[in-house]
Formats: sequence, structure tokens, C-alpha cells
Amino acid sequence: MHLGVMLSTLLLCLATVAGPALALPAPMSEQELMEKSDVVALIRVLSVTCTSVVKDTQTGEELPGYLATLRVLEVKKGEVKQGEEILVTWRAIPKAILGPWTVYYYPGEEVVTHLTKRSGGVSYASTWWNAKGDDVKAPESRDLPTTPGETFVAPQEPVRRMPL
Repeated sequence: MHLGVMLSTLLLCLATVAGPALALPAPMSEQELMEKSDVVALIRVLSVTCTSVVKDTQTGEELPGYLATLRVLEVKKGEVKQGEEILVTWRAIPKAILGPWTVYYYPGEEVVTHLTKRSGGVSYASTWWNAKGDDVKAPESRDLPTTPGETFVAPQEPVRRMPL
């Protein structure tokens, strides 16, 4: 009986310690995202390329790495200009992990996002897991490439013609 009480206490302690460690961190406020971001902009995702696939050591799952080309449609903060193309990188996470730890970008999507410049590089990363707002224009598909070197390109936008 005494052993049962000790085991119950131990399990309760482990659950209390492990729970917060596995919990998703709090989202950043809009103000915090703005302060910590190098670029805040409305963007259109032009393309997404699978750059690598790495096997996760804990789950054995094959996890792709991605490079997206984004066109800046409107600048809210940062040293980028409207019409400029910027690069964003991210890596997929195991499916069993709880929460939206990784921010994904999908070809054709238009969305306001918060980005930080990668140190020593030319690309950006999402500032935090809630760095991307709601879609201004949803993508036609949320499929992404899974083979290194494979690229999914956004559908062409219709050309806006002025009447004569």
C-alpha cells in the first residue's frame, strides 16, 4: 500500500514537471511581434522549394526543410521595398508534436507576416509560431513539396487590364 502511494506521488510530480515543458509557449502580442520583427509585411508566396529531408532522431519521421520566395506587397516595418522578393526558410516538425511550432507558407497565399533576418544570411524566418496572420487570400492548396529540389509555384495572377 505504501508503495502505491509513493508511485502515485512520483507520477503526479512527473506529470506536473513534464506538462509545462511540453506545452506550447504563449503567443506573442501584436506589439511584441512588431518589436521583435525585422520585417512586417503583406506578402504573396510565389513558390516553395523542398531543400532537404532529414530523419528525426526521436520519431524516425522524414522532415522536409523549405525555402519560400515571397513578394512584398505592402511594407509595415523593415528595410524591404514593395515588389521586392525575399526568402524565408523553415523546417517541418514531427506530426506527433502538439501545437503549431512551425509557420508554413503556401504558394499563392497572401498574408501579413512577421519575420526576423537570419544571422549572417540572406533569408528570413518567422518571428514566432503566431507570426503569420489570417490569410488575405487563401492558397488554392496547402500541399507542399516533399522531395529535395522539388518546387511548387503559385498560380499566375490574372493580368489586370485597363479599358481603352
